[in-house]
Amino acid sequence: MKLVGAVITVSFLPLAALAGPIQSACLKSDRQAASRSLCTCIQQAADMTLTGSDQRRAAKFFRDPDEAQDVRMSKSDNDNAFWARYRSFGDMAEAYCAG
Repeated sequence: MKLVGAVITVSFLPLAALAGPIQSACLKSDRQAASRSLCTCIQQAADMTLTGSDQRRAAKFFRDPDEAQDVRMSKSDNDNAFWARYRSFGDMAEAYCAG
């Protein structure tokens, strides 16, 4: 019985509350091509390729593209490993979400 109540409660939550970090950042961006369906697709690609922590870090790139450049140019092993995962995400999103 409690499960039914939880399902009903969840159905009334705003969609943004259920969005992942990439989808939220995409929807908030000023990019003209950012639509709900495209941002949802990109989030799905992120869910397949990035951890939650990686998604939160990558979401910041929507607000500050210079941060992406800083990570890409970094000499840090952690940044390089993240960038490799981020590129895999980008390749997946491009293939998965291309119209």
